[in-house]
Amino acid sequence: MVRRGRKPGWQRRIARERINILFRLAEKTLAKHPERSRRYVELARKIGLRYNVRLPKRLKRRFCKRCNTLLVPGRTCEVRVKEKILMVRCLNCSKIYRYPLSKKKK
Repeated sequence: MVRRGRKPGWQRRIARERINILFRLAEKTLAKHPERSRRYVELARKIGLRYNVRLPKRLKRRFCKRCNTLLVPGRTCEVRVKEKILMVRCLNCSKIYRYPLSKKKK
């Protein structure tokens, strides 16, 4: 039985596959077509919202939430480490993301 407001499992599985495909395409086209790459990230986010699919952490940290630019260190973002904090700055819109650095869990 499907709960109210929730899509069936097969639709969510397909949505996850499409999100992964769109992120791969965004990586490939970033150098030649940055606007197209940005559009792929935007579409992936929309699919995630529509089908209630949470993006994995590895994908969530790969794009700017403000301008949908794929974040590649040295090309589209600047990465700094300050006192147990990883700072990522988008070179397109200058948004800064701060992620805490913690010890690795055993």
